[in-house]
Amino acid sequence: MISQAVIDGIIGVSMFMAAYLLRFETILPMPKGQPAIGFYLEMAPFIGLLLPFGLWVQGAYRIRRLRSRVDDFFTVLVGSVIAVVVGIAGTLYIQTYWVPPALKAQGAYEVSQLVWALFLTLSVVCAYAPRATVRAVRERRWRNGVGLKRILIAGTSDVARHVVDKMLQHGELGYRIVGFVDDLAGGDHLGYRGLPLLGTLSEVEDIFRREQVDQLYVALPLDEHVKMLDLIEVANRECIDVKVVPDLLQVIALRARLEDLDGVPIININDVPLQGLNSAVKRVIDIAIAAVALLVLSLPFAIIAVLIRASSPGPVFYRQERMGLDGRGFSVYKFRSMLEDAERDTGPVWTRKDDPRRTPLGRVLRRFSLDELPQLWNVVRGDMSLVGPRPERPFFVEQFKQHVPQYMLRHKVKSGMTGWAQVNGWRGDTSIEKRIEYDLYYIENWSVSLDFKILWLTVIRGFFHRHAY
Repeated sequence: MISQAVIDGIIGVSMFMAAYLLRFETILPMPKGQPAIGFYLEMAPFIGLLLPFGLWVQGAYRIRRLRSRVDDFFTVLVGSVIAVVVGIAGTLYIQTYWVPPALKAQGAYEVSQLVWALFLTLSVVCAYAPRATVRAVRERRWRNGVGLKRILIAGTSDVARHVVDKMLQHGELGYRIVGFVDDLAGGDHLGYRGLPLLGTLSEVEDIFRREQVDQLYVALPLDEHVKMLDLIEVANRECIDVKVVPDLLQVIALRARLEDLDGVPIININDVPLQGLNSAVKRVIDIAIAAVALLVLSLPFAIIAVLIRASSPGPVFYRQERMGLDGRGFSVYKFRSMLEDAERDTGPVWTRKDDPRRTPLGRVLRRFSLDELPQLWNVVRGDMSLVGPRPERPFFVEQFKQHVPQYMLRHKVKSGMTGWAQVNGWRGDTSIEKRIEYDLYYIENWSVSLDFKILWLTVIRGFFHRHAY
């Protein structure tokens, strides 16, 4: 970590000076009034701390095998943005309160906005490149069987098998599964995917040593809670990392937080990261992106509106009641893609493939999710966010909350135009349970970088999904 932070500091200083040279010597030469390079060099110690600080805030120095390339990129991107924001604030403060008037007149600690923009771009590229290279080398070694983590799976349930399937699909993660341990023996519990049942839970200590296990994945049923605690105790004695894989639909809850009631500990099991400053930051991002998108898309909006009016009778926009934050209702806006009064005879029903209620133009709009674009106005109004669980109609919410565990927890945050479930394929006529699982994962693990990742994945895969109809 320290060596990587030092490298990032060197990258930060180098890119800052490169941005100075590009700005004043290449892009827009300024023979008169050009700030002295000496002032920029004096800022080098301060600049050298910015990029490591921003990346540290984003957790870039924590090695996690399960982090994808997209995660790495957005971690570097957001960390670099943090570095630039802190840099601008710091230089303005120093220039205002510490620089003597004579030096201030010469431009001391005054950094060009274009220099900051170039610094951001160069830092993202140059800080991500070595990480991508290290990742490629590491994954190549893992595929060749070098440096693998030896994994033991406790349990033979469907959850355990699902974990095995995922690990075997992703050889780039660097895992080698040595087998299972479970008190169930015989039948198809032996040799799933060619992996043996090595023994019972009581024999796990010997198995740890014999198989040289690095990590234990516990995927036991809920009624074997006591056995899980015993396994964790044995693993801790052997210095083995333990990861618990619960059946999410049975036990998942939002982030738990310990509170204090005059000395009495209280556990809040539905705490969410999107509160206070985090909520304000997300709102600023929503307004900025949605406002720019509305401006850029004004001409396409006008063209779509004309086509809708020309292709079928009825209004251009369609309003429908949806349920959002804290279960409050709001009107969502969409381009009309169906015949007017399409639900007059049927009442609320799901859209299905080859739905006869769609207009010819509506089929195209829904296929590419263009009918959803007016919801940018809902984002500006504050009814929705760019990213979050997709809002559902109150009629269906009343049905789902009676039968789907944890369903209403998705209303702990604002609804979104796109979400983690949608970019992972769970949209349209797909499993409600899986959508809830992904929605709750998003709420629990929210971050600015996760939001940008979802927006990027929406652009490259969300608009062309096979369940969009």
